[in-house]
Amino acid sequence: MAARLHICMTCKAGLPVEEGQACIGAKLWAAIAALPVPEGVTVLPVDCLSACNTGASVALSKPGAWGYVYGRMTEENAADILAGAAAYARTLDGLVPWRERPVIFRKQSIARIPPLEA
Repeated sequence: MAARLHICMTCKAGLPVEEGQACIGAKLWAAIAALPVPEGVTVLPVDCLSACNTGASVALSKPGAWGYVYGRMTEENAADILAGAAAYARTLDGLVPWRERPVIFRKQSIARIPPLEA
């Protein structure tokens, strides 16, 4: 099954958003949606990842694998996020070797979540 890259669409990263302006999460979603999606990755918008103080946030998951939540993402990180999602999709267990992770994923990890038991 494909890896899922969840993008928090409503994230304001704890910052005020002027009326009529897009929040940082919506900007991140737009930047990612404008790029080609890697093979084995499905990109899904979500309303909230509850990482508001470390937003904008993204999460990676797939059945039987470790999951991850990453924060402090910006639209400038879109290509690196997709590269990290592609590396994750190629694993069986969700564990991407440290040096194969984009730097943004090495430095901005919020949580690693154990796989659900079958």
